[in-house]
Amino acid sequence: MARKRGFTGNRDDDGIGGFGDEAAPFGYANDDDADAGPSKSELKRQDHDLRAIGVQLVELSLAELDAMGLPEKLFDAVTACRKITAHGARLRQEMYIAKVMRGVDVEPIRSALARRSEVDRQRVRREHAIEQWRERLLADEAAAWTELAGLIDPDGLQQLRALARQARAEQTASRPPAAARQLFRRLREALEKPPV
Repeated sequence: MARKRGFTGNRDDDGIGGFGDEAAPFGYANDDDADAGPSKSELKRQDHDLRAIGVQLVELSLAELDAMGLPEKLFDAVTACRKITAHGARLRQEMYIAKVMRGVDVEPIRSALARRSEVDRQRVRREHAIEQWRERLLADEAAAWTELAGLIDPDGLQQLRALARQARAEQTASRPPAAARQLFRRLREALEKPPV
């Protein structure tokens, strides 16, 4: 009776056990499936990106969410997440939203969110500019008043002068800044209107 061999792998010409030229080392060259898709790290990055977009969707108001025109399953997942207060449950729901978003074309959602954030940035820039105007007017800078006179209606300028005087009086008397707030609102209205 012949003895059974334990190793039946490829042998080199000299008969010593090992791999021949036709076999590549484990996990290399002959792995045709290695390039068949993104790596695990890339999948994690994509999932993290989808989750961040999902969190942005959860933070939108209901009216903005309706205007996005999301698929029903995604819309339901986002509205459900808005109602969850427990931290762990909210994280699981955010991951579920990312999972749902894998089957949805994300580019329209991403561009709508980018437009929304750009509008928000522009609004913040306008608010900062109005705040700077108010500070200059409260400091009673003559240059600020002449520059503002060229930008707004002359009738509105008198009202702004009166509000600036009231705001300065409130500051010196340590009263609440009601006139300063009203000055801010009037400045916003005056600067948004085109000059006459």
